[in-house]
Amino acid sequence: MKIFSKEQIYQGDALTSKKQGITSTDLMERAGIQIFNWIHMRMQGAQVPIHVFCGIGNNGGDGLVVARHLITHGYNVKTYVINCSDKRSKDFLVNYDRIKQTTKEWPTLLSCKEEFPQINPDDIIIDAVFGIGLNRPTDDWVKALFQHFKTSKAFTLAVDIPSGLHTDKVPENENNVVWANYTLSFQSPKLGFFLPDTAKFNGQWEILDIGIDPEYLFTTETEAELIGKYEVLSMYKPREKFSHKGTFGHSLIIGGSYGKIGSVTLASRGALSSGAGLVTNYIPKCGYTILQSSFPEAMVITDTNDEFITAIDFDIKPNAIGIGVGLGTNTKTISAFEAFLKSNKTPLVIDADGLNIIAKKKTLLKLLPEQTILTPHPKELERLIGKWKDDFDKLKKVKAFSKKYNIIVVIKGANTITVFNEKLYVNSTGNPGLATGGTGDVLTGVITGLLAQGYNPLIAALFGVYLHGKSADIAVEDLGYQSLIASHVIEALGEAYIDLFRQPEEPPVEEEEQEK
Repeated sequence: MKIFSKEQIYQGDALTSKKQGITSTDLMERAGIQIFNWIHMRMQGAQVPIHVFCGIGNNGGDGLVVARHLITHGYNVKTYVINCSDKRSKDFLVNYDRIKQTTKEWPTLLSCKEEFPQINPDDIIIDAVFGIGLNRPTDDWVKALFQHFKTSKAFTLAVDIPSGLHTDKVPENENNVVWANYTLSFQSPKLGFFLPDTAKFNGQWEILDIGIDPEYLFTTETEAELIGKYEVLSMYKPREKFSHKGTFGHSLIIGGSYGKIGSVTLASRGALSSGAGLVTNYIPKCGYTILQSSFPEAMVITDTNDEFITAIDFDIKPNAIGIGVGLGTNTKTISAFEAFLKSNKTPLVIDADGLNIIAKKKTLLKLLPEQTILTPHPKELERLIGKWKDDFDKLKKVKAFSKKYNIIVVIKGANTITVFNEKLYVNSTGNPGLATGGTGDVLTGVITGLLAQGYNPLIAALFGVYLHGKSADIAVEDLGYQSLIASHVIEALGEAYIDLFRQPEEPPVEEEEQEK
């Protein structure tokens, strides 16, 4: 799913009006009706007090459309207009006239200096104060109103985006923003829904199709995309009947040190479970017995040193290499790592101490094969690109870093974002259960395994991140967040693959319909 920028959303609206022969007011009506339908389907006429707060721009116009349809369907509605400026949009004024023709209880004009209306915890707030076009500081009275929403503890539904939240920057003050329980976003999610600095303002979100021109949606290139099941399914490579283990590539996992052989075990299990035909581990001697006994499906090559790697020397020809898990940063290991990069031409995935070594000696970045995949957690990323001001600044820095070195960066987190050049790919799977030791090692292995199977590096990264998160989503259903461990993620990889082809369940048929 594409994540459109603010400017692209405006372009899509204008093009849709032109191609479909409708006015912007008609498009606003369409959007408002979609919001109403969503509410009506869930409330079925329940007489819970609904407070609709409208600004005087187009988002406020959307809110007036919603309020009008709620009123005509008999809901208990109170409508308010935040009247802090003289600059009203044309479509707002049209819908302001329409709602006045619909009910004798005209919207209450709040002049931004009077007391706030009473809102009870069991009420519902519909936030349509500001939309994506907010370009000025929030008035102090409006900030206080937003805090009034929050302290009321009423369920808050935001229209398109929580008011005060920008599409391309972090608010200077969190009190400037509505804390919404749910957001109904038109046609596309907003990038801020997925970033730690801004996602907190939005409990859940859902996309409503308002009929933007299909050709525009299909052909427009966006800076960001949300990667879900539909996108990943097209990446999947089916297996041929007469294929064999050599068909699916040979993964080499290089890493481990005394006390950290488990990370290599997890990575190699991840590689094999992702579908690689063969997996070999290159480790210090201390890990030989551990790996041979705990994971017999893998082959093992050892360094001459017992506790850490001092040289990387092997006579196999792997199709992909994952390096860095549990590697350590001994000076001899660093020298071995640098020598390896100077001679290596095989596609690479680099994680953990591999990233830490590069961060200490950034000239090594020039030795990486094109489209090498880096999988840093936040601190490892900071060591590579430096500190950032906020999440949008972080993405800007990572895009520049990716473009400069022609590499793929997987920013691990709640919504893992993969960056390649100027493009962002936001993953839709995963959960807090992944916040446990070893899950990153598994991800390194999964991506390495896909790379070995012949997936191009970007697809291997996107597919691997999705499968890894989906496996955790499947495993957590039986285990819960707290009890999920890295091995469980590996064990559920098969189910994650099967889920790609599982059709959504049909809703249960009511007895009356069955009789008919």
